Amino acid sequence: MKKKILMVYPESPSTFWSLKHTLKIVNKKALMPPLGLMTVAAMLPPDYEIKLVDLNVTGLRDEDILRADVVFISAMIIHKESFREVVIRCNRLNRPVAAGGPYPTSSYKSIEGVDYFLLGEGESVLNKFIHDFENGVPAKIYCSDTKPDIKKTPIPRFDIIDVQDYGSMPLQFSRGCPFNCEFCDIIEMFGRKPRLKSVTQFITELNTVYDSGFRGLIFIVDDNFIGHRGEVVKLLKAIRDWQSDRSYPFTFFTEASINLAADDEILELMADCAFTMVFIGIETPDVRTLVSVNKQQNVKHDLLDSVKAIQEKGIEVIAGFILGFDTDTDDIFDRQIEFIQRAGIPMAMIGIMLALPGTQLYRRLEKEGRILHETGGNNTNTFDINFIPVMEKEKIIEGYKKVLRTLYTPEKYFERSLVLISRVPDKVYKKRSIRSNDIKAFIKSLVRISLSRYCISYIRFLVKAFFINPKQFPLAVIVSINGYHFFKITKDTLLVSMEEETRSKCSKIIIAENYELRNENTFF
Repeated sequence: MKKKILMVYPESPSTFWSLKHTLKIVNKKALMPPLGLMTVAAMLPPDYEIKLVDLNVTGLRDEDILRADVVFISAMIIHKESFREVVIRCNRLNRPVAAGGPYPTSSYKSIEGVDYFLLGEGESVLNKFIHDFENGVPAKIYCSDTKPDIKKTPIPRFDIIDVQDYGSMPLQFSRGCPFNCEFCDIIEMFGRKPRLKSVTQFITELNTVYDSGFRGLIFIVDDNFIGHRGEVVKLLKAIRDWQSDRSYPFTFFTEASINLAADDEILELMADCAFTMVFIGIETPDVRTLVSVNKQQNVKHDLLDSVKAIQEKGIEVIAGFILGFDTDTDDIFDRQIEFIQRAGIPMAMIGIMLALPGTQLYRRLEKEGRILHETGGNNTNTFDINFIPVMEKEKIIEGYKKVLRTLYTPEKYFERSLVLISRVPDKVYKKRSIRSNDIKAFIKSLVRISLSRYCISYIRFLVKAFFINPKQFPLAVIVSINGYHFFKITKDTLLVSMEEETRSKCSKIIIAENYELRNENTFF
């Protein structure tokens, strides 16, 4: 029976990860489309009428909700507030809601207003839900611990989005990660044994993106791209040949573990494929802390040398760092700053530790009676800690502010960006011609940044970058445009913190004054 399905992807808050201000300069509406919903759309019966509304791109209309037989929502924890608003609207308009994704899977017991929960991976539960829904007997919860064979997963529906709205396109080759980091929820959701698509399957998906007309950055969203070395080598060789045959229409970005640095063959292949960025969870330069949270892969080689080895292959390292580990000492804030500057990591995503539901960390802290409340999932723009830390909470928050204020001054940001420029060869950009959109973005950035307080630092950086490595000038432009976002988001984050502190102090004063008045009144 033909059904009308409305898919809604909640609005992402403005964070370091969102690159909101960068996207405005490059004339894009959102960083990337919701791969999960696009994949679910491909698994629905072919006669279903499907509409996808990405709230990061466009608004949600009541008429879209009213036309639907059921509204599908997928969300991460960070989407909690937007997710709730969408559910309330659907409830008000009397349309059933089916929810899935990481947030509903981990927190369905506390979520209200959702009619049907599809927990876990869509391939394991969607068909049963559709069968029951069509027969008028849908259950409240569909759940499966089965880890599906993703070789059977269909090509995502890129035809239900406008690819030109986005700064990058997502593809997936594998799910799962072989490591066992205490604070990670990925291994809890997708397992420690990587499951992979076939090389032919991935190349078919790559062709689909190419045929859509999109050109630019492809984000391979794997939890750990190099989790299965042998298959990754085969894939990279296929991508290399595909790119060469088409004059390199894409660059690539992915996530991997730091042991990538020790694998020369994979690094060479990634460079040949035009991988320009890789995200790595470095977390901390403190070896004792890395061992304590089971991040063993980060202590086998020197971290600074590892980052440099990747950069010297033409691949920028974007890295995640965390403050608030149980083993952190008072000097950790200065050590994080020093490491990030020496490593030449412009995009250093540093945040406060959060205990995510379902993780080993959460279970340990819960057993120790240290969990305070559920987290909102955003650890880079918040000063809330959802557990009782070993170090004083106020000290962690003040240290975090110091790290942000220091790292994202134009001087420090451009200083470490020059370290990157000095290490990256010109090899990658020989494979990618400068497009008209790149030139427009550069001109637009000059106009915007020329009006900023750091205009002189910006011009000085571009001049130095040109003389250090003239063939990497496009990278210098990209880094500086990203810097525009980081400077603004850091300023906004610290400003919000100051306002919250002011409100908190005012509240305490009012409470104290009221208490004194009550005491005085007892004498009348």
